[in-house]
Amino acid sequence: MPALTRALGGITAAYSAALIVAPKLLAKPSGLTSPTGEITRPVRTLIAAIGARDTAIGVAMMLAPAGKPLQIALAARVTADAADATIFGLSLPDKSARAKIGGFAAGWALLCALSGLQR
Repeated sequence: MPALTRALGGITAAYSAALIVAPKLLAKPSGLTSPTGEITRPVRTLIAAIGARDTAIGVAMMLAPAGKPLQIALAARVTADAADATIFGLSLPDKSARAKIGGFAAGWALLCALSGLQR
């Protein structure tokens, strides 16, 4: 479990930190930009919060000691992604964005969960 789980944690942390700096990485494919491509302050705030949450979880996946602490960090990642898949998959304003973003989050949750099965 640790090698793949830690790699997924690193990818999660890097992407999530990038969201804080460049919220358009999530806002645009989610259909949360204005027609001119601008991001409103509330959307920017929400994406930064998601980015901060996921950066922390990704870092925990990389640094947690093997065993129970790493399992808890992994469970947090899977739970957060499953929640994102559900909320974005049901609530985004654009139907194709719901499928794309919800599906990506569900796939990431599954990949992370499967990494926990690796010996």
